[in-house]
Formats: sequence, C-alpha cells, structure tokens
Amino acid sequence: MNKKTTTNTFNKIPLANLRLGMYVVSVTDNNNTEFKSEGYISTQESISQLEKAQITYVTVDTKKEKAVEQVDRVLSEITVTKAKAEQRKKPEITIDQEMRKANKLYNSARDLQKHILSSVKLNKSLQIVDIGDTTDSLVDSVYRNQDALSCLTRLQSKDSYLFEHSLNVAILMSIFAKYLGLDKRIIQQLTLGAFLHDIGKVLLPNDILLKRSTLTKKEENIMRSHVALGLKLLEDSPEISHIAMQMVAEHHERLDGSGYPKGLKGKEISKYGKMIAIVDSYDAMTCERPYKSAVSPISAFKTLVAESPLKYDEELVEKFIQCLGVYPVGTLVKLNSGKLGLISKLNKRKPLHPFVKVFYNTRLNQAISIEELDLSNSKYKDQIDCCIKPEDFNINLLGFFKNAFID
Repeated sequence: MNKKTTTNTFNKIPLANLRLGMYVVSVTDNNNTEFKSEGYISTQESISQLEKAQITYVTVDTKKEKAVEQVDRVLSEITVTKAKAEQRKKPEITIDQEMRKANKLYNSARDLQKHILSSVKLNKSLQIVDIGDTTDSLVDSVYRNQDALSCLTRLQSKDSYLFEHSLNVAILMSIFAKYLGLDKRIIQQLTLGAFLHDIGKVLLPNDILLKRSTLTKKEENIMRSHVALGLKLLEDSPEISHIAMQMVAEHHERLDGSGYPKGLKGKEISKYGKMIAIVDSYDAMTCERPYKSAVSPISAFKTLVAESPLKYDEELVEKFIQCLGVYPVGTLVKLNSGKLGLISKLNKRKPLHPFVKVFYNTRLNQAISIEELDLSNSKYKDQIDCCIKPEDFNINLLGFFKNAFID
C-alpha cells in the first residue's frame, strides 16, 4: 500500500534573500527570538521595515509565493506583533536569586573590557558581535532583577576605574532606558554603545589618564580627543548601530553648547545623547578615581539638578533620580542607631525608607548578624542618618557584600 507523503513548504531564509511576492509566516530577530507575523511581501518598504526591526531570518511558505501584482495582503506591522510578545513577561526574580549570576556576569564583562583595551593597544580589530553578546546578557539580567547589577556598580576601586566605569555606565544606561519604557532592542544598542563610550581613552598616554592633579590646557585637549579616537576605532565595524555610535559621539555634549567635541546645543543632541550625558556624569562623580574622590549618590543627584536645565535635560534628570531612587541599591549608609548597612531594595511608595541589610554597629565597634530591615515598617525605629564610605570606618565592604549577597 502506498504511503501518503506530505511536503513541508516552509523554508527559513536570511532576510537578504527575501523577495517581493514571498509569503512570510514568521520572523526571527537578532536575539534568535521567533515571532509569528504572516502576510505577503508586496513592497520594498515591507523589507525595509523588517531590516529596521533587526530581523535576521524569515520563514516563508514557498507554496504560497506568487507574482507581486497578484499579492492581496501585506505583512502586518512587526512592531505590533513584537509588542504583544513583550507583554508576556516572566515574573521578576529576587535580588538574592539573581546576584550570583549577576556577579559572574559583571566579572566576565570587566575581563572583556580589559581584553578590548589590550586588543586596541595591539592594533587588533574589535569583535563587536562578541561584545554585543555580553552587553545583551547585561540587559537580560536587568530585566530579571536590576537591583543585582545596580548593587555591583557601587562596589568599585580607584585602581580599576578605567575598566569598571564604562561597564557601570552600560548597566545604569540599561536600567534607565528600561525605566523609560524603551524597546528592548533599543536598550541593547544603548547598552552596547555605553559599554564602548570611552574606548578612545585607551589610546591616550597613561600620564594624562592617571594624572592626580589638574590637567593643563594642552593635556585637556588631548583628553578630549578620546571621543574622536573612539569613533575612529568603531567606524569600520558595520555591526555597530547608529544609536550605539551616538553614545560614543555625544556623551560629553551639553545642552548649553559647553560640551565637546562639537559643542552641540539643545535639540542638536539626540535624546540618547542627553541620557548618556547624565549617566556618565553620575557614575564619574560617584566613582573613586585616581585624581578625585567619590561623592555620595545624593551629592551627585544634587549636582545634576543644579546644572539642569543649563547642561542636562531637566526632565530626564528627574526620571533618572526616580529610576535609581534617592538611595540607590548598593549605597552604604549609617542609621541613627549607629548601625551600618547596604541599601538592598528600593521602596517605591516611600523612597526615603528603603530596605537595608545591616552588618556592623559603630557604637559597639563590631560586626553584627546580617539582617535586612524594612525602614518603612513601624517596628523599626532606625532611619538613615547619612551615606558613608567604607574607608570612614575601615570596613572591608567587598567582604561584607560577598557574605550578604553571594555566599
């Protein structure tokens, strides 16, 4: 007896091979995520739309292909299909669940920064695809629980500023962009650009980069050249998007035209350029640098507010502060009881009363059992007295952090 055979008429092809008249049944983006989106391709505009959405593959039904003039239905808007898919979000996991993974990812990304800088010095080409995979993983972690990576950005040393600053800016940019409700693909491009925004500095002399005193006018001009050097390094990388390049080009531009390299003003600066100007400045102020001590997040926020709207976009600064919270996760604080702790979770209803993991009592001058306090809970009379630095109390903050969140 003859067996009935069926022929599979579905064929997955690269977007570059898509022709007018083909019938698409699904599309796959650069994250290898497949979305159902059916319809005929009747115009070149439909193909351009898929390119803009960063679709890399399409699955077509070869049986339905027909001449362009006979096409009666065009491909539905990919943005609509994507939006529906994004609504099916997984529930956010806790910071404790995410921290081990985030810590491993942070260390890996920092090692990648070192490798990138070494490669640039040796005149080797950058592997943007590999870098993009890492920054996409950072974004994924932020989507699972942003507090884990946010906490890690607060644990820095002045000796690793060059490596960690760009990584921290990438993480904070991802958190900020997510808070603003931007599309995940846009966030990925912003994060990649932020990760690479200072790459031109690796080509500058160390005696200028690490100078502990005020730069001379000539040295200042050399320092400012890092933007052009960074753009030059990246211009031969077709994989890097225009949005990512804006991060490199505009992170030192200011609304009043006082920035560099082009002295752009107001609307001449893209929204993304305005965002990274805020994020970059904030992390630089709150980092320990060879030539300048870190300030508390609150002090950095005050500076950003004071310089808005002259230098920074006032509305974006306000949203950035709302995004991180008055006391960002990872901030070391002293309570009015004398206890020291680390901000472990924000309180959206009561921003001045976050969750704090306490671990030391300054009045007893000794470590205490780690306990998480909800400062909004009436049974806790503790309130935040001030932000502090680990060196103020000779604390091994990294040791505590490992104890409280990772081990």
